[in-house]
Order: sequence, then C-alpha cells, then structure tokens
Amino acid sequence: MAKLSMKGTGDFTRITNLISRKVENSGMSVELVDYAEHHIGDVSVCTLVYEKYFMRASNRATLTVAVVGNKDEIIVDAIGAGGGQGPIFKFSWGAEEDFVSVVESVLREENFNS
Repeated sequence: MAKLSMKGTGDFTRITNLISRKVENSGMSVELVDYAEHHIGDVSVCTLVYEKYFMRASNRATLTVAVVGNKDEIIVDAIGAGGGQGPIFKFSWGAEEDFVSVVESVLREENFNS
C-alpha cells in the first residue's frame, strides 16, 4: 500500500479535473472504475477510483483519490493498493507507489505541500 496526503489552494473543479486527466493518461491500461462527487455549502468532495494493469508484475493495482475542497482550500488523499503478488506474502514490485506518484507530481506542480 502507498499513501499520500497533501494540502494546497486552488479551484476544486480544476484540481480534480487535472488529477483525473493526468492519472488517466499515465498508462494505456488505466481505467476510471467510478467516482462520486458531493457539494454541501462551501465544501466539495470527490472520490475517484482507478485501476491499472502493471505488465512487469502481471497484476492490477487500484488508486483511490479523495479531493476535499472548502472555498479555495484543498486537501487531496491518494491511496494505492492491490499491487502485491501472491496470496501469502503480498510481495509488491512498487505498483502502488508508481500509481500514487502520478498524483503527487500533479500536486507538486500546483504547489501543494505534504
């Protein structure tokens, strides 16, 4: 499992769309499994779930991204999972970290901090 949490400022919709575009373009086998978006007053929440096939390890990994915005303050959490291989040892070739690193690079470009 790989996990990332970053804070920054910006437009909720723009940041969410930017993350979505970059993740979907990060590989041919990336698929948006589903998403949910809610708005309550000034607070917006979007949860995105992706799946990607990693040929080097012959496995699939998931990436769950939660974007929470309150006016121009934004928090993004990204969790990569399922990249392990084998039923007992769950040996991972780094698929989860690779998937999460896409979100991290987007947020660093937008001056978000850990």
